[in-house]
Amino acid sequence: MRRLLLAAGAFLLLLVALRLSPLGEALSLENLRQHQAGLLALVAERPFLAALLFLCAYVAVVALSLPGATVMTLTGGFLFGPLVGTALAVMGATVGAALVFLLARRIVGAKGLESLGERGARLAALLRRDGFLVLLALRLVPLFPFVLVNLLPPLAGMRLPAFLAATALGIVPATFAYALAGSGLGDALEGGRVLTPEIIVALCGLALVALLGIPLRRWLERR
Repeated sequence: MRRLLLAAGAFLLLLVALRLSPLGEALSLENLRQHQAGLLALVAERPFLAALLFLCAYVAVVALSLPGATVMTLTGGFLFGPLVGTALAVMGATVGAALVFLLARRIVGAKGLESLGERGARLAALLRRDGFLVLLALRLVPLFPFVLVNLLPPLAGMRLPAFLAATALGIVPATFAYALAGSGLGDALEGGRVLTPEIIVALCGLALVALLGIPLRRWLERR
């Protein structure tokens, strides 16, 4: 129990420090607007290098739990288009989440939740038994912060392959919606139309994902 509390306290302090640092402020649409010409030129001249750099940056953002994953996904759609942008964002988020999974398992262990009492033991048992379905539901509809959903499965003893599969599959719909919106950001960044067709379709997709959260929340409560 003491080990879990110390690890949680250290992690929260790290999150606060990172969010207060200039790293969090760097991931913004304003910075994207200022550097869009250089970024687009890099993608045009060296697409593979640009994709690799974007992927590494996305992994770092997720692994360090920095604010800005949504902006990163929008940027991916803007630079690479909705399909490639989605693929890169899904890979980056999955690898970053895996790093958090392995670090949490290493520091606290696979039975960290059980040290929190009966409720923790019940949650751990649920994640070990139906972890893939529960995590898939939480990824499809983000009812809880992404970083929290990254931490619970490893502390419950969930297996890494199931964690990776549920994460990669579950984040695809919302990620595609954001990448599609990003692909229509050109006019908005230049001070033109804000509601481009791509952004309108993306907003409709996000609304459908939000509506899906109603039955999923009820299913999770029953579980």
